[in-house]
Amino acid sequence: MATRTAPEGEIISIKDGKLVVPDRPIIPFVEGDGTGPDIWRASVRVFDAAVEKAYGGKRKIVWHEVLAGEKAFRETGNWLPDETVEAFQKYLVGIKGPLTTPVGGGIRSLNVALRQLLDLYVCLRPVRHFRGVPSPVKHPEKVDMVIFRENTEDLYAGIEYRAGTPEAQKVLEFLRTAFPRDFEKIRFGTAEKTDAFLRMLGANPEGKVEVGVGIKPISRVGTERLVGAAIQYAIQFKRKSVTLVHKGNIQKFSEGAFRDWGYEYAERSFGDYVYTWSQWERTRAVQGEAAANAEQAEALKAGRILIKDAIADITLQQVLTRPDEFDVIATPNLNGDYLSDALAAQVGGIGIAPGGNINYVTGHAIFEATHGTAPKYANLDKVNPGSVILSGDMMLRYMGWIEAADLIVAALERTVQQKVVTYDFARLMEGAREVRTSEFADALIANMDRVIGDEHRAGHDIVSPDLVRPVEHETFPRATVGALMTRNVVSVAGNAPLSDTTHLMRSRGITSVVVEPTDGKDWGIMTMRDVLKKVVRDDVRVNGMTVDQIATRPLITISPEKTLAECAALMLEKNIRRVVVVRDGVPVGIISETDIFRYVEERDVVEEAAHGVQGR
Repeated sequence: MATRTAPEGEIISIKDGKLVVPDRPIIPFVEGDGTGPDIWRASVRVFDAAVEKAYGGKRKIVWHEVLAGEKAFRETGNWLPDETVEAFQKYLVGIKGPLTTPVGGGIRSLNVALRQLLDLYVCLRPVRHFRGVPSPVKHPEKVDMVIFRENTEDLYAGIEYRAGTPEAQKVLEFLRTAFPRDFEKIRFGTAEKTDAFLRMLGANPEGKVEVGVGIKPISRVGTERLVGAAIQYAIQFKRKSVTLVHKGNIQKFSEGAFRDWGYEYAERSFGDYVYTWSQWERTRAVQGEAAANAEQAEALKAGRILIKDAIADITLQQVLTRPDEFDVIATPNLNGDYLSDALAAQVGGIGIAPGGNINYVTGHAIFEATHGTAPKYANLDKVNPGSVILSGDMMLRYMGWIEAADLIVAALERTVQQKVVTYDFARLMEGAREVRTSEFADALIANMDRVIGDEHRAGHDIVSPDLVRPVEHETFPRATVGALMTRNVVSVAGNAPLSDTTHLMRSRGITSVVVEPTDGKDWGIMTMRDVLKKVVRDDVRVNGMTVDQIATRPLITISPEKTLAECAALMLEKNIRRVVVVRDGVPVGIISETDIFRYVEERDVVEEAAHGVQGR
C-alpha cells in the first residue's frame, strides 16, 4: 500500500559513486494526472510481481506516494509541494506518471522544474523495437539507440521574457547599446523596423516593439558531464559509438562549442577507450586521408568506441534512412527532445517509450512516462501502460535489480507477440485482442510465470513438460474468477523431489504448485502451508521425500465464469486461501484471497474517481 507518511523501509544511498540499494528500498512515486492513476495501478502490480518472482520474496519495494500536478494542487494548493522535492532528494530514486502543464502560461513545467531542482542533468531515453509492435517503418528492428539528452541547459533553462514586458525591453536595450551590430540582426527589434514592414503591407504603423527574448546557455562543464556519462554507458554496455548531435554549423559558440568540448573531453578523460573524428581530422591534415582511415580502422578493431558528430537536421533524416549507424547519442536539450520523440515513433510511439532523469554524481534519478496525460481517457482503464512499465524496467536496472528488469522485458515481449495489447496497438495489428490497461498488466504478469517456466525447463527435470500451461486468453467480466486469476499454473510431477520443488518455489517467489495426476490419482496441490504443517511442524527432513507425500488431493476447484462472491463463499466454506481454476478438467489458473482483496481495493479507488469526475 502506498503511503504519504514516512514508510517503513530503508533508504537508498550512494557510496564511492555507486548506489547502495537495500532489500526493502523506499521509492517515492507520483501516479500522475489524467490517465496516470489507471496506468500506475497496472504498472505497480507489474513491478511488484517481477520483484517477488525474481527474488522469491527476499526483496520488496516500499512505495511512498508523493504529490505533484493536479492532485497536489487540489489537495495542497501547490502544483509541486516542497515535501515532494524533499522526498525525491532524500530517497534518491523515484518514478512518476504524466503531469499536467498548461501551455503558454500558468505554472512552470513540472518535469523541467524537478530536473533542475535536483540537477538531473541526463535525460536518458533508450529506444528499441519490441517484436510485434506496429511501426510505420519497414525495419524498426534496426533502431537500437540510447539518447543522452542534456537536461538543465539550452533553451530549457527557462531564461526567457515575454514580448512587450519591461524585462524583454531591458534585454533588447542592453543589446542595442552594448552590442549594436548584433542588435541589428534582430529583424523587428525597433518600432521603426516594425512600422516600415507594416507600411509595405498597407497596414497602419503600430509604433511598438514586440519581441520575445530567450537565452541559450551551454557550458563546458555541462557538456563534459553529459558526454562523460554517455561514454561511460557505452563502455559499460559495450556499445560501438557515441554521436554528438548538434547544430554547430549555425550556432557556432553554443552547439558548436558542445561538439568541440565533447571531443576534447573524450580524448582527455577516455583516451584509452575511444577514437574520435577529431583525431581523424588531425591525422588526415598531416598524413593524408588514407592514413587517417587506417588509424581509425585499427582503433575500432582494437575495441575502441568511435566518437563522432552529426548535424541535428541531418540526424533526423539519417535515423530514418540508416538507423543502424547510430548507437549512443549525446545532444543538447532541445535537439534531444525532438530526436527522442521522433525515434519513438519509429518503434511504436511514445506510449511505449520510457525515460529517466539522472544525476550520476549524486545518485538522484526520477524515471517517468514520456507521454502526456490524455485526460479524455482518464478513469477508462484503456490506455497503454508501456511507457511507465518500461520506465520501471529502467529504474530496476539503475538499482541493480537486473533479474526483475529482465523478467519485465521478457514478459512484455511475449505479451505483445501474443497480440494481447491495448487499443492503440490493437487498431494497427491484424488479429489482435484488445484488452484494458489492467488486463494488459494481468497478461504480462501471467507471462512472467511462463518466462520463468521456460528458464526452469532448460536446467531442471523435476518439472513436467507443461511447467507453465498456456495462457487462458479469453476475456472474462471484471468481477469474475477468470478476470482475477493468475493465468499460468506451475505444475510438478508427484514423484518430484520435495527438496527441489521447495527450492523452485522459493527462488521463483511462488506459494503453491499444482501436482500432476499419476497412478489414477486426481490433480493435487502443494502449498507453503503444506510444508509448514507436514514438514516443519513435525520436524521432518525433506531429503528423500516426494511432493506426493505432502500434496493435497483432490483439488478444490472453481470455473473461471464463477463470480467472486461464489469464490469467496467456497473459500470460507472449505477454510482455504486459494482455489485452482479449472476448465475442461485442466488447471488454467489460481485465484487467492489476496487477489480478491486487491480487486476490492482497486474497485473502490476506481469508483471513487468515477464519482469525482461526475461530480465535477
